[in-house]
Parts: sequence; C-alpha cells; structure tokens
Amino acid sequence: MSGPASMSDDGLDLEYNPRLRVLNFAEIFARWKREAGRARESGGARLDLRYGSAASERLDFFPARPGCPLLIFLHGGYWRALDKDDFSWVAPAYVHSGIAVAVVNYGLLPATPLPLIVQQIRRACVWLHDNAIALGFDRDRMACSGHSAGGHLTSMMLATDWPQVAAHLPRRLLSGAISISGIFDLAPLSRAPFLRDDLALDEPSVRALSPIHLPLRNDVPLVRAVGALESDEFHRQSHLIAEVWPAACVTDVMSMPGADHMSVCDAFAAPDSALFLAVRSLVT
Repeated sequence: MSGPASMSDDGLDLEYNPRLRVLNFAEIFARWKREAGRARESGGARLDLRYGSAASERLDFFPARPGCPLLIFLHGGYWRALDKDDFSWVAPAYVHSGIAVAVVNYGLLPATPLPLIVQQIRRACVWLHDNAIALGFDRDRMACSGHSAGGHLTSMMLATDWPQVAAHLPRRLLSGAISISGIFDLAPLSRAPFLRDDLALDEPSVRALSPIHLPLRNDVPLVRAVGALESDEFHRQSHLIAEVWPAACVTDVMSMPGADHMSVCDAFAAPDSALFLAVRSLVT
C-alpha cells in the first residue's frame, strides 16, 4: 500500500472522494433523509436543543430508559455537507437496546473553519455532560461516535484536555469512542483537489488538527471500523492511529464485509451487524 506522499493530487481525489467510488450516493442520501424523517416523527425525541449560541449549534436527543448510557453521533460530509436531520435514523436501534442517542449538528466549511467546528463539538459534549440529569442519562457512560469527518471529530474529542475546557470537567469525559471510516491525518486531504480549498489548512493547522500528532487525553477504548470495499487510504488511516494511540486501539480494525464508505454507516445502525454489537458492548 503506497502512502499519500507519493500520490498525485488526482490520485488523492480517487482515494478520498467517495462520490467517485459509490456511484449511487445520491440515492443513499435520499434514503437516509427519508428514514431520518420517520425516526423524528415516531415521537419521544427532543429536537433542536441548543448547546451553543450559533444557529448551527443544535442537537437532537433520543431518550431511552432513565439512567441509561448515551451515544453521541457526529455525521460525515467532509465537514462541509449534510446535517443532523439526515441522520436521525441511527438512533432507533440503540434506543431499543436501552441506549440514549444525541445526534449533533455543527457549522460547515468554508463558513465555519475546522478549528471552530472542533470547538463546537466540544461545546456539545460539555453541554450533554452538564445536562445529563435533566435528560435522564448516566454522564459517566457517555461515548462519542462519528462517520468519516465525524470520525475525525470524535477522535479530536479523545485528544481534548477537558479540565482546560472547563475546570469542573473530569479528565475522562468520555467512556469510549467509535470511528467509522475516520480521518486521523489531514495532510492528504489538505492536498486533495475536491476539498483543499474549503479545508484551507496550512502545515501547522494540519498538525494541530490531526489526531496522529496529538496526545490521547481520554484513556478509553476506540472502536475502529472501515468498509472492506473502501479505498486503501481509508484503511490506512484507521491503522495509522493505532501506531500513536495503542492504549485506545486495543482491538483490531473491523473491516466490514461487502461495505463501502456509505453502507458501513448503515451497518453502524443495523442491530444484526457486528459493528452494532461492538458499539453496544462498548457503550453499555
């Protein structure tokens, strides 16, 4: 497997832009939106809770039984597309298993720079921790998960020094994390033509926002999953983080059979999938 340093810019596009590999992506997005609408209409959810002052700083909370654990979900879209309202469908299977779910929204590139997006997700995690009693979940069992760009944001939460964010916070705010097709090294994406202008990262910013260059500050397990049909680079990314965070990456990368960059996210919310079972075991 060749590294990204030897790839042409067009080669990086082919490796990282899933729209070049998953040709029915528009149909998948439409299906996700329909299923998300049904999940929100089923009742019980608390929608558009504000965790910050910006219009984008909202989340949807899907409750389970009192005192249950919480699973936070951060959507993908390369930090510049999609919305929490497209992903409500991840919640029902976990709620049925006794796990509350918070689907978090955030601002998008280029209007919201990536450092600010990271700060928004931190605010959401702090807000959820501080409102755990009111929402009815156990703040000591609060795990974070994300797909693609959301996997990057999830890992940035593991690299966060929470007492520096707010003095009252524990050092280990999260009890676990799940990255689905996550990005841990932003250097290739800072060169990829389909994204580099919106991402707008120089070398110091790449290092500051790449988990492979940051310490693990929440000593908790990180479950990693990648679709077996995804590009070499997505597989390399999930193996790369284990080299710098071995204490978190205590299990092997889950290569999901027959799954591409989109369908691996479907597996995350499918009760009969190995990924769902691994997430449920970690969270509970």
